[in-house]
Amino acid sequence: MSDTETTAQENPHAAPVRKAARAMTRASLLVTPPAVLVCIVLFSVLNGLHGFLGSLVGGVLALLASLSTLGMMRFSAGQDPMFVMVIALGGYVIKVIVLFGALTLLKGVTVLHPMSLGITMIVAILVAAAVEFAAFRRTNLPAIVITEGK
Repeated sequence: MSDTETTAQENPHAAPVRKAARAMTRASLLVTPPAVLVCIVLFSVLNGLHGFLGSLVGGVLALLASLSTLGMMRFSAGQDPMFVMVIALGGYVIKVIVLFGALTLLKGVTVLHPMSLGITMIVAILVAAAVEFAAFRRTNLPAIVITEGK
């Protein structure tokens, strides 16, 4: 028996979490890139090359941020719940710091249109979050609801 089979047998929550992560990743990759492409075309028309480059960089940063969350979800699926929380919260903090650092470094780059970059990031992150939420809701995962006193 391999380590993967042992982990899957020891933690019954790993398979449903991986199933949810797979569905969320698929949905995000189907809908978010077209939304980013619409932003790139729109800001290219409105702001020329600067809008194109700003929107392209914003879309790439937002897609990487979104996919890193799903990657962490897959990575931590079979772990102890406390370790999952450490990965989730630590990953969130690291992602925010990296995005803040990237945007700070890009602040002085005159070839990027800052409003195009920012709006594209907002659109991509909101679309990815909405699509991932919808995919999670469509995924039939077992859930146990415990109510006290009943």
